[in-house]
Amino acid sequence: MKRFNLTTVLIIAGFSFVFFVAIIVVAALALSGSGGFGGLGGGRIAVVYLEGVIFDSKTINEQLKMYGEDSRVSAILLRMDTPGGGVAASQEIADQVKWLRKEKGKKVVISMGSVGASGGYYVACAADKIYANAGTVTGSIGVIAEWVNYGSLLKWAQLQPEVIKSGEMKDVGSPTREITPKEREYLQHLINQMFEQFVSAVADGRKDLLTREQVKQLADGRVYTGEEALQAKLIDGLGNYDAVLKATAELVGIKGEPQVVTPPKPRRGSLLDLLTSTDLSGMLSGKTPLQPPGATLQFEYLWK
Repeated sequence: MKRFNLTTVLIIAGFSFVFFVAIIVVAALALSGSGGFGGLGGGRIAVVYLEGVIFDSKTINEQLKMYGEDSRVSAILLRMDTPGGGVAASQEIADQVKWLRKEKGKKVVISMGSVGASGGYYVACAADKIYANAGTVTGSIGVIAEWVNYGSLLKWAQLQPEVIKSGEMKDVGSPTREITPKEREYLQHLINQMFEQFVSAVADGRKDLLTREQVKQLADGRVYTGEEALQAKLIDGLGNYDAVLKATAELVGIKGEPQVVTPPKPRRGSLLDLLTSTDLSGMLSGKTPLQPPGATLQFEYLWK
């Protein structure tokens, strides 16, 4: 009798354990790659955020790739609030958006918040549709390069910089001396190249609505409100986040309320991580200024 009771208890415990594990597995599948519970079926819309100045493309491109590989995601809504940033970083994100559309067959829709200018607009032109609010600041099609010359300050402090270089143009944009006419001409040539790349990206993205010459007429660096941008055919419509989410769902044939998934929040490092870490690269990244602002020449698709 005791043996029978023990066997019964073990069988019940075994079934309970299997049932518990099954629940955990189902929950894990539902949560995987979404940052929230979104069910196991398809018809999802992934919302990815592009915010602040674009210094680097790594994080957002990893997020875009994750959803590009997820067969349950039908579309990506890229919610942006950015004045742009680095030329190459903006181009890399735009290329990832193109990859989503051409290689993975995903629809990509842009929803602009307060600002989606310069490098942000460059990225937007790679998407299927662009939406903004009436008062959104967008446009700013152009390139800028700037730096601070503190040579006079060094002279005042009686500090003399010494430079040994392999070629005439190796220290173009040095913050310790005046730029020469030849160097200015050289930098303008680079700026013009990057500007033409920007114009080409807009002309390609808006080819059904604007010619290259029409894009150039709009590309003097100025910004436009969302209302003006719609009139100029730089965007496809006006609407807030909820309206754009609904439009995205309709674009991919999702009926009713779409399942929205977002990237998982990054794990915050603890004090123990800081004390035990032997890699200080994160602390010494480009976000930590180790030299005076403007001391380095940078080419930017940036609205200032």
